Amino acid sequence: MISIYTEQTPNPNSLKFVMTRMLYSDGSAEFTKELAQKYSPFAKHLFELPFVKLVFVSKNFVSITQDGSQEWFEIVPDIKTLIKNYVEEGGIIINEDYLKILQEEREINVNKEGSIEQQIEEVLDKYIRPAVEMDGGAVYVDSFDKGVVKLMLKGACSGCPSSTITLKSGIEGVLKRFIPEVEEVVQVE
Repeated sequence: MISIYTEQTPNPNSLKFVMTRMLYSDGSAEFTKELAQKYSPFAKHLFELPFVKLVFVSKNFVSITQDGSQEWFEIVPDIKTLIKNYVEEGGIIINEDYLKILQEEREINVNKEGSIEQQIEEVLDKYIRPAVEMDGGAVYVDSFDKGVVKLMLKGACSGCPSSTITLKSGIEGVLKRFIPEVEEVVQVE
């Protein structure tokens, strides 16, 4: 039996559904309707709800971003029921071929032992990602070049009004403190 509870995220159009079952133990994945059609039967199932814009799956939660046409209190019971039934029936969360793609992307970004990129990943893992996950999102390194760290914010963090403040006041400050080579942090899509 799965229990599900919700947590509000800083993004008013996103809500985090936390459950007592692991969904995806190796990071996170974000799905648009098109990606869900190909790679995630679970997200595809959630996109059957007409107001769903984005589905973000991580560890023991899923963040759903809606189009703003509904009040959360009206739709949460239906979403919980969909999630609970799907997971309890043992439905596939993410297809194996997409899991391989996600793993390859992670390996590309952190390729050299002791590299600046690896140091950035370690600082993000220890100090940033836990807080971002609590808000229903994730942060990924796109690249590091000439002092500039390019990051992608996913899940409830993408499109959040607070994302610029999080990036500049939070993440940039922490990375600069631990890695002197970091001069600036910018967001990429």
